[in-house]
Amino acid sequence: MSKLLALLLLAPLAAAADEGGRLDRAPIDPHDVVSLQSGARTFVNYCLNCHSASSMRYNRLEDIGLTELQIKDNLMFAADKVGETMAVAMRPKDAKGWFGVAPPDLTVIARARGADWLYTYLRTFYRDPSRPTGWNNVAFPNVGMPHVLYQLQGVQVLKVEQAKNAHGEVEETRSLVLEQPGALSRADYDALVRDLVNYLAYMGEPARNQRVRIGIFTVLFLGLLLLPFAWLMKRAYWKDVH
Repeated sequence: MSKLLALLLLAPLAAAADEGGRLDRAPIDPHDVVSLQSGARTFVNYCLNCHSASSMRYNRLEDIGLTELQIKDNLMFAADKVGETMAVAMRPKDAKGWFGVAPPDLTVIARARGADWLYTYLRTFYRDPSRPTGWNNVAFPNVGMPHVLYQLQGVQVLKVEQAKNAHGEVEETRSLVLEQPGALSRADYDALVRDLVNYLAYMGEPARNQRVRIGIFTVLFLGLLLLPFAWLMKRAYWKDVH
């Protein structure tokens, strides 16, 4: 996964429904700090080799339960201070020469693409000898990114079957079959992708949980504050009504 998402979005953006059909629901939970911490570890250890997150600072990881010492010891490989942004050392010019275009910033990739698309995309690579990289993707047909996680997930192949329906028309059924197992079981790989997508979604709006809590508290506070005045107004308005 050393180049996870290395060529993500290198082709023009298009609606996911038009590219790959139905999406799997991403079972993410923005309140699951263990999942967010695991996703942050995966993102920093692998994705940051090629991609930056220029609007995200390392010290925001304290919001998901990590201490400054934990961040420095385990997650900071390309920065000296926790207040720095998640940048990469790779120069855009070099990246463009290697990949054809500089890998995009992933700060708001979940907001741009959607968590369901990312979750489906990272789980639906399959071997395709006709492609330059040897890989293709169900969610993103003709994708330029190779499947850098194949050692973890294994090698999938696209199985296409044709059969006639009740009307005599030929229908095509497409499914992914695991041809060569990877280092992780299917459940463990799905969990790794879930945690990564959970973190990508969090990174797109790290203040969301706090904003929701403040909003709920504000509504309750205003409700309790205004309730006595509303009751007095109602009493004064209906006092002459018998």
